[in-house]
Parts: sequence; structure tokens; C-alpha cells
Amino acid sequence: MKNNKFLTAILAGALSLTAASCSNEYLDVNENPNSVQAEKITPDLIIPGAISQAHRTQAGTMMQFGNLMMNSWAGNSYSFGGPFAREFNLATVDNTFYTGIWGLYPRIANFAQVEAYPNPINQYDQYIAIAKIMKAYYMQYIVDLYGDVPYSEAFRGQENLTPKYDNDSDIYRNLIQNLEDANALIAAGKGDIPGAQDVVFGGDMDLWTKFSNTLKLRMLIRMSKVTGDLATYRNTKLQSLSSANFINELDGDVTVNPGYNGSNDDSLNPFLLNNLMNASQTTVQNYSLVIVSEHFANAMQGNLILNDPNMTKFNNLGDPRRARLFTNVAGGTYYNGAAYTGLKGIRQGAVPGQPGVPANTNTSKIALGNFVGANVPGSNADIIDFANARGGVLMSLAESQLLQAEAALRYPTIFTYSAQTKFNTGVIASGVWIGVPAATMNSYVAAIVTRPGLGWTGTDAQKIEAIMTQKWIALTNVNPTEMFIEYNRTGLPYTPMATTSQQANKPYRLVYPFSEYAANAANVPNITSAQVFTKNQYTPFWNQN
Repeated sequence: MKNNKFLTAILAGALSLTAASCSNEYLDVNENPNSVQAEKITPDLIIPGAISQAHRTQAGTMMQFGNLMMNSWAGNSYSFGGPFAREFNLATVDNTFYTGIWGLYPRIANFAQVEAYPNPINQYDQYIAIAKIMKAYYMQYIVDLYGDVPYSEAFRGQENLTPKYDNDSDIYRNLIQNLEDANALIAAGKGDIPGAQDVVFGGDMDLWTKFSNTLKLRMLIRMSKVTGDLATYRNTKLQSLSSANFINELDGDVTVNPGYNGSNDDSLNPFLLNNLMNASQTTVQNYSLVIVSEHFANAMQGNLILNDPNMTKFNNLGDPRRARLFTNVAGGTYYNGAAYTGLKGIRQGAVPGQPGVPANTNTSKIALGNFVGANVPGSNADIIDFANARGGVLMSLAESQLLQAEAALRYPTIFTYSAQTKFNTGVIASGVWIGVPAATMNSYVAAIVTRPGLGWTGTDAQKIEAIMTQKWIALTNVNPTEMFIEYNRTGLPYTPMATTSQQANKPYRLVYPFSEYAANAANVPNITSAQVFTKNQYTPFWNQN
């Protein structure tokens, strides 16, 4: 159902239209009479490539950014000098810092291209619906990480290389409207139904509607702190979802898979390629570079490594997901001197000889559970096959369930289902994805029910903390940038700064890339590094309170 060839993905990706003021790097289409021109690429050819290429950014740049910001990853300072120094010291969050995330714009432009494609007989209505949903999915991340950005005048290519910057709350409203419009197109049922061209749901448009509803809910919950007219708008839109269907247990994880295979590096699942091995079955540098952070290892090992007073909710409870997320190693020592075999990490920013860097160099790397789930590979070839078959996660079932749990907790008169049931289902799903048996996860859920901030007990504030803590664990190595944005919204869970940090807190936003200051100077706001770390008029609108 998802076996279309990578030629489609490469073709659509190569013909991306410019998104904002960006230079001609995304417009370099040769005027070769034997080449297919952009205006002749139909929506059924654009959609699979646009989705697949956008996910590469999510599985690469955004995977690293989120895991480092959330103190889940550290760098192997035994073998690499000062790994991830910029991310840890945060001294230079400027127009060169993680600009790859801005690179989502060309993919978003592909979705806009589908929306604008001539469609006089409604042939492409279902493709347009998919494009609207995926445009909202990725554009939300741009807004959440940058605030005001080009939107209403973007995606016009050479017609406008210097688009204005729109108010971020206005963009949010437009994206929500796009999701509602997409649902209406799906409900009308006109046009061709995608098959293999749909690399997410294989043409199941009911699942696209559920995904759309879940994205809309995520955007509205992101607005949980807004006041005034925005709060009124949020509440009205939340009410419109009171009887909506979301991504739930029978639907599973929302994944993208354009036919990943082991024929070459470009055909591999990008998460596998970035973090474990390439098509020739050679381990990649990231596998040696990335180590579990001491902070994450401590949480997974029951706070027995650090005895941190901020993490007592984890005390003496080993998390069953730990060895599926990162490798178990021998030679660990608890704070009381007792030896153990389990996760052993490095403190972010620390180097050998400093506290937080164990003398024994055997530390925990990214574990196979992230790539193969419950499958048991017998060879590297098996690992590649299993990882490719799983695809890449757009939205995990765990995220959807934990999101619904928060919605029911905050707005119980609108969402009348059991918040606790959603919470438990989300926690269990997070383990199942990486290969922990459901029965084991059920036992874990029973064990945490008496632990405020970790299980479903205590005050509403403590339950919000539990949701965010479990979301942190569930989205590690899955979609950690989503968790970082949630951390900025809630301040949860407790996430210490690196030892080398020159800042008191994580950045509230990113700085526009240099290309914007060079090509769209009249419109791009001038953001300083200092303004990134304080709440001000440049902070994304939902986080200014």
C-alpha cells in the first residue's frame, strides 16, 4: 500500500517552489525541453515527495534539536571534543542556529502548490485535503519555533521573493481553517481517492479526517494560556471538536513510508540512516556521538544515579522502556555506591574528569527498540528491513492519547471521555512502539498511580505534570521537538540546563536564518540572541503570558 518508488519523492522534492524570501536555491529547474516542468507536476506526484522530504527534516535536524533541548541526549565526550557545544552553552543562538528547521518551507510550498493546482472538475479534491492537513502540520512547527513568519504572501515563487511577515496568531487561525476545509473536502467525497500516492494512510480518508482533528486539537491546546479574544476563539473551536474522532488505539501511530528500502542511503528510513547505520550496514557517526544524558538515565533508573531532589517522583522505580530507548551497559554506579547494569549517561556539557562523566567509558547508546520495535533482528540486514517497514513517525499514538488526556482534564465539559483512560493508553502505547510488552506497560501504569507528577493522581496541576513527564519519555527518539515546544508552554517536566550553559533557561524561540536577513531585510524582524531567552513581543503568541 506504501510501495511507490523514490523517484516520485525525488522528483517532487527537486521541484519545490520557494516558500518565503528565500533565494533561487529552490527554483533551480533547468529549462531542458526533455525535463518535466513544475507546472506539469500533478498533485498525485507532488504529495508523496513533499511528505517524504518534509519528514527528513523531522527525522534529522528536529530529532537532534529536540532531544538535546529536552536533555535526553548528551554527547560522547570520551571520543569527541566538546560535542554539541553550541546546544549546551547556548551562547550563540543566532541566525545560523538550527536553520535546517526553516528548511521546511520548500516542502510547505509543495503543499501550497497542490492547493493552488487547477482543479475545475474537483478531480484533486482529496489530494488538496491532504495538502492542507500537511501544510498545517509543518507550518505549525514554523510558527511555534519562530513566531511571526511569512505566510499570506509566501509560496508565490518569483512573483514575490520578499513576502511580509504575518502575525503568528493570524497564521494559527488560518491553519485551523485549513484543517476544517480539508475535512469538508474529505466529507464531500469528490475526486480521485489516493492509493499508493498517499504515503501516510494509503488512501484511507477517514484516517486523514481523524489526523486533521487531532492536529486541530493540538493547536488549540497549545493556546491553553491565551486570554481575551483568542481564548474565546479557542473555546469556540474546542467546542466544535466535542464529538470529533481523533487518532486512537485502533488507528495506531501516524507514520510516513514512501517505500523505504535498503537499496541505497537515500531510500532508507531517515531515522535509521541518521542514527544507526547506512545501506551498506556501516554504523554512522551519530551512533558513536549520541549518548543518553545523565538526566534521562537517572529518570529511567529511578533517581538512583543522582538522588536528585527534583526527581523524587521517580524514586526506586525502574522504567520498563529504558533498555528499549537506550542500551543497557554494565559498570554503572548508583549514588550510594552500589553497582548496577542499566542506563549510564553523561551529563550535558561535561567532559572526562568532571562530575557526570563516569570513569568507565562504556555508556548507553540509542537502542534497537527505536528502530525495530518488538521485532528480534538476527542481522544488520534484518534491522534495516524492520526499520524501513515501520516508517517514520509523524504523530505517535502516545502523543495523541496524552494530548486527549490533557484536553479532557482542562476542558471536562467539552471532552467527556475519561482523561485517565487516555493517559494510561498513551503511556502503554509509548512502550509498545519500542517493543515493551503491553502487559509490562500495564504493570508500570499500576505502579505509578500513587506517584503525583508521574502517574494519574493528585491535583490537576500534578496530573498536567504527569502528562508532560510521560510525553517527554514517549517522544524521546520519536518527536522530541514537539516535546520541547510543550516544555516551553508548560515549563514541564523538570529539565536542567547543561553544565556549560550561559543562559538561565532554554530558548523560547529560534532566530530567523541569515538568508532572510540578506534577501528580505525590509520585512524580517531583527531578533537578537538576548531576546530569544526572554518573553517579549517576539515570543510565539501562545507563550507570551
